[in-house]
Amino acid sequence: MTVLASGGVAVPACPKWETDIVAVIGGTPLVTLDRLFPPEKSRVYAKCEGFNPGGSIKDRAAKSMIEHALRTGRLVPGVSTVVESSSGNLGIALAQLCNFYRLNLICVVDPRTTTQNMAIMRAYGARVDMVEQRDPATGEFLPARIARVRSHLASIPDAYWPNQYANEHNARAHHTTMREICEALAGPPDYLFLSAGTCGTLRGCVEYLRDHQLATRVVAVDAVGSVIFGPPEPWEHSHRRTIPGHGAAVVPPLLQPGLVDRVVKVSDADCVRGCRRLLAQESILAGGSSGAVVAALDRVESWLEPGSTCVALFPDGGDRYLDTIYSDSWVESRFPELFPHDQDQERSEP
Repeated sequence: MTVLASGGVAVPACPKWETDIVAVIGGTPLVTLDRLFPPEKSRVYAKCEGFNPGGSIKDRAAKSMIEHALRTGRLVPGVSTVVESSSGNLGIALAQLCNFYRLNLICVVDPRTTTQNMAIMRAYGARVDMVEQRDPATGEFLPARIARVRSHLASIPDAYWPNQYANEHNARAHHTTMREICEALAGPPDYLFLSAGTCGTLRGCVEYLRDHQLATRVVAVDAVGSVIFGPPEPWEHSHRRTIPGHGAAVVPPLLQPGLVDRVVKVSDADCVRGCRRLLAQESILAGGSSGAVVAALDRVESWLEPGSTCVALFPDGGDRYLDTIYSDSWVESRFPELFPHDQDQERSEP
């Protein structure tokens, strides 16, 4: 693994030691994955978004949405309350931004949100509201979380819902993400692999590619059981997602027809396997959706042209998954097939 370059981000014209924490969002490094994917076949690079100050790609979206609401007067420091639904990373990003701009925050989460993520939000001063029951119609938490958000909006004066699922400023934040990639490579990649959730990253990157008439083909990585790109196949119905960060129980309003060239669906076990291979071979500790992208890249040999340049978006680091993806006991209890059956044999990484 070597660092290729880091992209640029507009910051105030002042010395770096006078730049505030919000101004350094973006400009994350692009690194090669030569150990995991032999370069004689294709060049694969990873855009490591865990280097953002809040630890994930969601810093970009939070900054874009909150600062637009401040500019337009929809949010007033010291007065307004932001209410949002999040499984983790956006909640942390919003908590940092709201603390910085002196805004109140209520983040609606569900039992899949880790204790560590909730602790980080609370450290920034956010109120965390846990939804315990799944939506009876869909059996998923997301509709229940959104219903709770609407309840808060109706009862709290001057409350504001950024609505990451429909806010175009979520998508616009990623024009810069794609620009940084193209600048680092001195041209567009042949393929962009990215996980799909709210579809803000997907739409923003594609908008940049279209605006600049670039021919990069986009591969969306979705979760087994997700409905983003169509109803699940019958065999997917029994799969219940436990790893947050990609996939969705509803079709995000930010999704538009024709954004992707190909969709690859991966299971939770695929995510775990991808994360652990990435750590073992590249020494990159990354989150679940990064493992999903690695798993998707493993499947492309049959249709990926030799010599292609590929970029994989890694949304966050793995430090927030130490009790799940990187915990042997947690993984073995859910995915025993990933471990050797011989208990006398030294346990190896999947």
